[in-house]
Amino acid sequence: MALRYRCLIIDHDDTAVDSTRKIHYPAHLEVMRALRPGVTPITLNGWFLKNFHPGIMEYLEGELGLTPREMEIEFEVWKTHTAKTDPDFYPGFIETLRSFKKRGGIVAIVSHSEMHIIERHYSINGAEDIPDVIFGWSYDETLRKPSPHPAREILKQFDLEPAGALILDDLKPGVVMGRNAGIDVCGAGWGHDIPEIALYMKKNCLAYFSRVEDFSSFLLEE
Repeated sequence: MALRYRCLIIDHDDTAVDSTRKIHYPAHLEVMRALRPGVTPITLNGWFLKNFHPGIMEYLEGELGLTPREMEIEFEVWKTHTAKTDPDFYPGFIETLRSFKKRGGIVAIVSHSEMHIIERHYSINGAEDIPDVIFGWSYDETLRKPSPHPAREILKQFDLEPAGALILDDLKPGVVMGRNAGIDVCGAGWGHDIPEIALYMKKNCLAYFSRVEDFSSFLLEE
């Protein structure tokens, strides 16, 4: 069966797993209690928006003004939360990836989460064989999305042209990475329903899906 794309480059948080609600936002609340006790934290939707734009590092360092030492504390709090909590994969997502791989597809992950955390999430769900390559968090902004570096490295590793790959992401960094690498991008809209984000993704993506099932049909269509 012919595939529409040979390689699927997927985001992890809020695209594959429901992690912001269970891990990243609670970690941020703990950071705010410790480092900015007099400041009212942004809401969950506000946290999604800051990840969407201007980006999490820009928000923490620029808007909140966290110092290098405070950023170290923030990172330790975040690692504690990611180490103790495992989010659920969205229903049907792993099955979609398995069907894609059975047809010869390549699965690459480009995420702002750490590689070993992503590996653990797949492993505990019996899906450690699914990712062919993972690009996780890097403090070097030239190596993480929205930089096109991860996408270009994936194309190089698997000897692909940009037309042979598809990016799936729920936020702007994945769209920008795809645009700069010449790769089609689809929007994952099942992790949150924030009008500002949905409008941007619908306008700037090849397609936008509110359900995993609809994306699966698109990906696996002959």
